[in-house]
Amino acid sequence: MFSEVFQHTPKWVFAIFALLLWRGLSSMLRRSVSLQAATLFPVAMLGLALWGIASAFGHASTEADALLAWATGAALAGPWMYARSTMAGIRYDAQKRRFDVPGSAWPLLLSMGIFCLKFMVGVSLALQPQLADKVRFALAVGCSYGVFSGIFMARVARLWQLAWQQDKSPMDTRPT
Repeated sequence: MFSEVFQHTPKWVFAIFALLLWRGLSSMLRRSVSLQAATLFPVAMLGLALWGIASAFGHASTEADALLAWATGAALAGPWMYARSTMAGIRYDAQKRRFDVPGSAWPLLLSMGIFCLKFMVGVSLALQPQLADKVRFALAVGCSYGVFSGIFMARVARLWQLAWQQDKSPMDTRPT
């Protein structure tokens, strides 16, 4: 059965997997990133989550349920993660407008998690299309996507906060 699933998987899915894997692995190394680049990946993951809901439930009566569950999951996970996340080891250079970010496995785990969720939902719906009309399925999937979205957005919100604090520091010599 697994071989059939992979044989019927579009080739572009493997390309997205490879891109996310590469991005996640590169996040395990210390790097310097701009605020825009640090924002782009979480926003892309947010888009992947919303695309997952649209592709799974866009034609079903449960689309609103899935979107509400997504919003609930994001609204619960985002502030929770924001309150618990630290910026330990992350430094922001206001003049260069860049972050020095230590390596972490979290971006890899989160991006693989959302990819695997999207893949499993797609396979489940391909094997049992009627699941799209099941409210419990829509709520579980939507909430799961929302939790991932909330976690990603909490991290980027912390980075924006750090940048804003540094940009507003008395040592800021840029003209206003």
